[in-house]
Amino acid sequence: MTISEIYNFEDFCRELGTAGFSEFGGGGEVFSLIRYGWGSQPYGAPIRWHTGDPDTDPWQWRLRVLSECDDIAYAKVFFGKGGFITREWYPYFVAARRDSRTFDESYYDGLVSRPAKRVFEVLSSNAALPTREIKRLGGFGREERSAFDRALRELQNMLFITICGSGRKISGAGDEYGWDEMLYCTSEAFWGADVFAEAAELDRDDAARAIQDRVRELNPAAPAARVRRFISG
Repeated sequence: MTISEIYNFEDFCRELGTAGFSEFGGGGEVFSLIRYGWGSQPYGAPIRWHTGDPDTDPWQWRLRVLSECDDIAYAKVFFGKGGFITREWYPYFVAARRDSRTFDESYYDGLVSRPAKRVFEVLSSNAALPTREIKRLGGFGREERSAFDRALRELQNMLFITICGSGRKISGAGDEYGWDEMLYCTSEAFWGADVFAEAAELDRDDAARAIQDRVRELNPAAPAARVRRFISG
């Protein structure tokens, strides 16, 4: 499979649609559409990190896809780091990573931690929320910071929740202030039920094999052990 050179955000979205998934960041451990990172970008490179330019700065693209595309998800889904999965391939990862189990089934099977259950219950009962609100509603104290962070990564990795945009704090007068914050929601709220109905029709091993075959098309040199981890989460 041939991936064309990426010069801007439009190119990135087009090539991501072809590939189906990609790690975020330069190079990646298995496959990334962006071939160099901030510290290794060549002189005169068509895309440049951390310039703030929404068309040519990949750092901006992780949120642009969420606001401008309806067929791309972005979250910490590969090796505990950010990554993109398209609508076409999301059911395959759901089937491969959790055998299409619901959250309740996974929890009762001992596959999900108690802190993750608290986070998921908050997001299941609310619209998109920033981490500070998830912590507050979930009753997470300061001493539980590490447990909360692990739960957030765990749920993203298992595709139970995803990043769904960004927002800023609102003052009492209704004005926005502060830095943008990532917003989280359940994956079902992000995609709708059809994605998970499709996942339920897939055999876990067949789904994993399909992802593996696509990885081999994109990067034949990817180490087998890393590919397995890429698929299983």
